[in-house]
Amino acid sequence: MDHTRETSLKQDSERTAGWHPIYDSLREAIISHRLSPGTKLPEDELASIYSVSRTIVRAALQALAHDRLVQLKPNRGAFIAEPSKKEAREVFEARALIEPKVAGLAAAAAKPADIVRLRHHLELEHEALHAGRDADAIALSARFHVDIAEIADHSILTGFVRDLVSRSSLIIALYWRRRDTTCERHAHQALCDALAKGAESDAAALMKSHIVDLLSGLDLAREKKEASRLADVLTADKP
Repeated sequence: MDHTRETSLKQDSERTAGWHPIYDSLREAIISHRLSPGTKLPEDELASIYSVSRTIVRAALQALAHDRLVQLKPNRGAFIAEPSKKEAREVFEARALIEPKVAGLAAAAAKPADIVRLRHHLELEHEALHAGRDADAIALSARFHVDIAEIADHSILTGFVRDLVSRSSLIIALYWRRRDTTCERHAHQALCDALAKGAESDAAALMKSHIVDLLSGLDLAREKKEASRLADVLTADKP
């Protein structure tokens, strides 16, 4: 590589360094439903909110687009993704195929420390729900499924679960018809108990039932929610 090209690549890297906190902040706001699907994400406004350059914001938005949480529309800008009704069903159908296998693997691999961590997670979920901290409860509920995948120690399947859970959060924001927009606590408790016993078939069956129940809670005749102001949502958690 010649010196000029090496210098150019180094400069590009320096210009986009620091996008990860922006990515993390936006991703959390999306996953927790504080920002609604379809919300526009103007680069200049985000740059002002986070006190960074538009180049850094653009890098964060591109990473979110890679995760399919954001759509980049030519000549229009970036928007939080709005999964279609067909995609909504397909995402949960994919979860119903993948996550029971993951739960079985996790039951076989779980160590006592893993169970302690999951039970503590359940306590945090319960506290968030009872305190009315819906955004926290939603994010914790999603994280519980990723935690189980990480216990299974299968990197490819964990990647699938992380992607599907993120997309599920958008789908729930659009199509959930029940008041409780998080996973039911008793389902997570039963899963945790099965993992603690090393009951692979029970864990798989419980996860299958749980995901099917989530799919049954979708209302594919949704009403569009009013978008929130970016500054109101994001200023409090600037990195």
